[in-house]
Amino acid sequence: MSTLALAVRDSTTMLRRNLLHARRYPSLTLNLLLTPIMLLLLFVYVFGDAMSAGIGDGGADRSAYIAYLVPGLLLMTIGSTTIGTAVSVSNDMTEGIIARFRTMAIHRGSVLVGHVIGSVLQSVASVVLVGAVAVAIGFRSTNATALEWTAAFGLLVLFALALTWIAVGMGLVSPNVEAASNNAMPLIFLPLISSAFVPIDSMPGWFQPIAEYQPFTPAIETLRGLLLGTEIGHNWWLALAWCLALVALGYFWSKSVFNRDPK
Repeated sequence: MSTLALAVRDSTTMLRRNLLHARRYPSLTLNLLLTPIMLLLLFVYVFGDAMSAGIGDGGADRSAYIAYLVPGLLLMTIGSTTIGTAVSVSNDMTEGIIARFRTMAIHRGSVLVGHVIGSVLQSVASVVLVGAVAVAIGFRSTNATALEWTAAFGLLVLFALALTWIAVGMGLVSPNVEAASNNAMPLIFLPLISSAFVPIDSMPGWFQPIAEYQPFTPAIETLRGLLLGTEIGHNWWLALAWCLALVALGYFWSKSVFNRDPK
């Protein structure tokens, strides 16, 4: 069997293993998924009228705020879901199963690949579920063409891949699952200080660069433009650059840590 065929076979086996774990222990995924859903309902039905004052000239209604809010919540859902990846990887490292895998005749990278592909699939499923809730409470994509829908889906998958590799690295360097969960918290915190909830120009001047120059904001603005027909400007290539940079960083970081000889 060729090296490529061996890698594909073993990665498929590891993917099946991780999906079985997710099916047998759904509580972690459900708990992480509830965060963006609860935030969606909270900001729409509790803060919706007040928060809509920050949209445009202040004359937007709740339906307009739903349209503004949903793209950011979809990307926040990805960040929330990938926390489970960090916990799962850390759990594998601390329970000793990785040490056993090292002694077996399997492709070395298949363990990480299985985690990454499984997490991306879970992220996409979570985005679909949160999107369904958003549609149920009034979100509508306006004037989006089939090409824009395809580009939006591609952005979501690429963003999920980027955050997943970062989460894998966090899980590998964490001494236990509690530390892994804490280390991955920025994946939920960063969307809160982005343009997900209010426009950046409504924030204090000293805070605007913090909100603007981070991975989530250009991705949110790009997704918002694709789904709602608003101006994207330079955000699309910033989002693409952030995604590719995070994929490269997470991959090489995870590979380096995983290939270290255990102490």
